[in-house]
This record gives sequence, structure tokens and C-alpha cells, in this order.
Amino acid sequence: MTSADLAIVVEDLKKTFTARRKSAPVEALRGIDLAVNKGTVLGVLGPNGAGKTTAVRILTTLLQPTSGRAFVQGRDVVKEAAKVRELIGLTSQATAIVDELTGRENLEMMGRLHHMPRATALARADELLVQFDLADAGDRTAKTYSGGMLRRLDLAASLVSHPDVLFLDEPTTGLDPRSRLAMWEVIRALVASGTTLLLTTQYLDEADELADEIAVIDHGLVIAAGTSDELKGRVGGDIIEFTVPDREQLAAARRAVESMADGGPPVVDDAAGRVSVRVGSAGSEALVETVRRLDAAGVTSAGLALRRPSLDDVFLALTGHAAEQTEQSEEVAS
Repeated sequence: MTSADLAIVVEDLKKTFTARRKSAPVEALRGIDLAVNKGTVLGVLGPNGAGKTTAVRILTTLLQPTSGRAFVQGRDVVKEAAKVRELIGLTSQATAIVDELTGRENLEMMGRLHHMPRATALARADELLVQFDLADAGDRTAKTYSGGMLRRLDLAASLVSHPDVLFLDEPTTGLDPRSRLAMWEVIRALVASGTTLLLTTQYLDEADELADEIAVIDHGLVIAAGTSDELKGRVGGDIIEFTVPDREQLAAARRAVESMADGGPPVVDDAAGRVSVRVGSAGSEALVETVRRLDAAGVTSAGLALRRPSLDDVFLALTGHAAEQTEQSEEVAS
């Protein structure tokens, strides 16, 4: 792979925010490296506060790094910021849609901001309304749109200028399951057309479904990178899961299966009453042994099942905590 094959390159990128009220500075990024092939999707996976949005803001020229370098289509995001902005599109968590304008007017306005002649901007707006299944709502004000429609309109707005590289910062956050699936189909179509995507998400299933490569970020560092299968391979083996209806029996359940664990102790989710234990290649034999041990310990269980590792298991194995458990502010006013 040569530099000509890469749409995005990030080298030792760091960002420190000066905290309010004389608190210690916050290291949002502590030195990350990323590389994205042209025409592919990189899923940047991590919990809220991991540094994902900070990285996107730097790559889209909205924020300058403390140190390190980043390039989009070979252009330095700091030294050639204006050129980078011509090459990219961005759909962020904060929508760029003006509620009082119609869907068509929002897209036309975006075209005009990209210096398109009015006729060209209108034609592009009509094209995108059809592409994103919004043609029937094109003359309605955006404030009347559902959440899923607004996210589609926001994504359409980021595509007005035919960007080479598109940054999607948690594009499905807050959407219902049906709208999420619809957005996934739109994203797949964009990739099929040759667009390069960097997708940040805290949804592990989303990264699994959409990304060619995945970078896992935690506390401002890339802690693992590879394909979904490669990352799952780092966990290894089958996993037995079961729930314990009586939460007071969780500790006894954990002790009962502890010696069966292969590659780490059993994981107990106290809130859900769920126990997960990696059992290597023992498979169905381990299921029988789990039932025997729980019965011997007098533990009542439910939903006993054997499954393959997921990206949730990868994140837990890498960080020691579930994706939603990290709390850290990425943006601190200077």
C-alpha cells in the first residue's frame, strides 16, 4: 500500500484542552495513528469521551491539533485547511439543518455555500431529495421532519459538493432501529459509489456491519486496529452466557464457573444479572458442565446460551469495561 492509496493519514495526533477553573488539562487525544484506504470505511469505535469526535473535528479542520500531523487526500489539514474543506463532507452529531427552511432550501443553501450557480444548486438539491427518499417532503420545513428524516437530510447536505471523503460522526445516534437500518443502507450505497468514509460510532454492531477496518479508541489512544474478524480473533473461543434472576446469587454463580474460564475471569454485569465466561473450544461440553456446576451451587439461571465472540467482547477484553461505561469530557473550554 502506497500513500497514493490512502485517503486519510493520521500520525501521532494529540490534542490537549485547557480545563476550566484551573483544573488539570484534559488529554482528549494522546497520540493516535490512523490510515484509511480510498473507497473503504474505517470505523472508529469507542465510548463517549474516548476522543472520536475530537479526531473528526481535527480532520475536518474545525479544530487544530496540539501536535502530530493529519492528511486528507494528501492535503495537510492544518497547512492546507481550505483545500481540505473542498474535498470533504461532514455529518456531525450537531445537525447543520436550519429548521425554518424546507428540505429543498436547506440543500440549495448548502450548494450556494459551495459556490454553485443557483440552477446547479437547485438541480443537486432535487437529485439528493430523490436519492435519500425525501422528495415528497422536500417542500416541508425541516422542523416537521422525523429524527430519521433529519439525519438523512443532514447526510444529503454533506454530499452536495460530491466530496471525495465523508466523515460521519455517530450518524445514527438517537435513531430508532428502523431508521438506523435505513441509514446503514444509505451508507453502503455511498461506499459502493467509491466514497471514502470515516465513521465514528459507539455502537459495536454498527462498526461490525459497515466498516472494512476498525480502530478501537479508549481514553485518547488507539488500543487495537484491524478487521472485525481479526479483532474478534484476539478474544478467541466460545462464550457461555446466562442470567441469574436472583441478584444475590450472582457471586455464587461466578464462583461456580470461574475455573472453566479460558482467557480471563468470568464477566458479571450486575445491572443485567448476566454472567459471561469464555470457554475456549469446549463448546457444547461446556454448556453441560455449566448446568451441572450451577445446579451443584444451588444457583437458578435462565437463558443459558453458547455464542461466538462479538465486538462487545473485544472491547471488554481490551479495556476491562463495557463501551458505555467510560465517562470523559472531550471538549473543555479553553
